Amino acid sequence: MEIIRAKQFKADRSWGAKNIANMNGVTTRLHWTKEPYKWHVNDGEEVFVVLDGTVEMFFKEDGLEKSALLNTGDIFFASAGTEHVAHPVGEARILVVEKEGSV
Repeated sequence: MEIIRAKQFKADRSWGAKNIANMNGVTTRLHWTKEPYKWHVNDGEEVFVVLDGTVEMFFKEDGLEKSALLNTGDIFFASAGTEHVAHPVGEARILVVEKEGSV
């Protein structure tokens, strides 16, 4: 049993994470960042939940680059094969649920 105060979490580097759970190979991690990630494609699906802050999510759809502004409480679902990159606007805390070992 653990209570996590997401708004108080801060990693020692951008995209540093607190491992919350691993349920049969599906991980749940809390990330803190103030810097963009890198363009990537996950090994499977990804659920990306903005818990605190704002993130501009860039993604490719039918070969075209698009973006969506995600605010606190918003969820981005990346289906398998979705190329994407997250750019926080200032500091952000993000809950990520994905296959263990995914990028």
